[in-house]
Amino acid sequence: MTQPISRDDIRAASERIRPHIRRTPVWTLPPGALGHDGPVSLKLEFLQHAGTFKPRGAFNTLLTQPVPKAGVAAASGGNHGAAVAYAARQLGIPARIFVPEISSPAKVEVIRRLGAEVVIGGQRYADALVACGSYIEETGALSVHAYDSVPTIQGQGTVALEWEEDGSGLDTVLVAVGGGGLISGIASWWAGRGIKVVGVEPEGSRALHASLEAGRPVDVTVESIAADSLGARNTGELVFSIARAAVEHVTLVTDASIREAQRTLWRDWRIASEPGGATALAALLSKAYRPQSGERVGVLLCGANVELSKLAELC
Repeated sequence: MTQPISRDDIRAASERIRPHIRRTPVWTLPPGALGHDGPVSLKLEFLQHAGTFKPRGAFNTLLTQPVPKAGVAAASGGNHGAAVAYAARQLGIPARIFVPEISSPAKVEVIRRLGAEVVIGGQRYADALVACGSYIEETGALSVHAYDSVPTIQGQGTVALEWEEDGSGLDTVLVAVGGGGLISGIASWWAGRGIKVVGVEPEGSRALHASLEAGRPVDVTVESIAADSLGARNTGELVFSIARAAVEHVTLVTDASIREAQRTLWRDWRIASEPGGATALAALLSKAYRPQSGERVGVLLCGANVELSKLAELC
C-alpha cells in the first residue's frame, strides 16, 4: 500500500521549517536505567518552541498554504493553539484560537501571551472544533487542523527524521496519541523500515485504539487527566488510514501510570512534563509495553506545558 505521506514529503517539510523550529536533542540512557535491559532513547521534544512538537506542523501549514486577510484559526485543547499562535506571530499573521472549557489555564495563558485571540468554544475539544469551523465558514480564515491534515502530519514527521539522524538506532518507538497527527508523521517516516511504531493512549481517551479495533474512525468518550492534550474524540480518515498501515499497535495506559511517569521525570531528571507528555513513558514504566531483552526503545517526551501547582501535588 502506498503511504499518502512519503519520506520525501517529510524531508521537504524539514527544509521548509528548519529556520523556525528547534532541533531538539536525543538523550540515550544506558541499559537498566528505566527497568529495561536495553538502551532507551528519549527524544526531548518538550524543549520545542511553545513546549511541544506542534510548531512543526503549524509552521509547515502556514508556509505551504495561502493565508487570507482573516488570518488563521484553530481549535485546540491548548498545545496546538500555542503552536499556531507562536507560528502566526513569527510570520506576522493574525490568529484566533478556539479552546474548550477543560483547557489548562496555563496553556490558555501561553496562547494569549503569544498574541492570539482566545475564544472559549464549548466544554470539550470537539465542541471547540465545531465553533472554529463555523468561524472559518463565516470569515474565510485558514484552518490549521491539529492532526488530520497533510501539512500538519508532514511537519510532525520531521521529529522522526531528526531522531533517525541523531539517534544510535532503534527497534521500537513509543508515541503518545491524541488525534494522531504526531504518530502518523512518525509512522510515515519509518514505514517499511523495520522499526515498530507503537501508539500509547490513556484508557479514557482511546480514539485511535477504538478506531483500529472497529476498522474505521469512530467517536469515543473522553475522560482522562491527559484529555487537554490527548482528548480527540475521533482521529479522522487520514490519520486512520496511515495508522492502519504503518502503526504496529496501540497500547493503553491508566491515568495512575501517567501520573507515576510524571513523578519519575521530575524526581529523577527534574523534567516538568504535562500528563500527555509523559504518556509514552508510562507505557514502558508500567509494563503496558514489554520490550524484548536488549530491544532498543525510543520514547518521545512531547509536552512540557504543565501547571506547576498540579505537578507539586503529584510529586
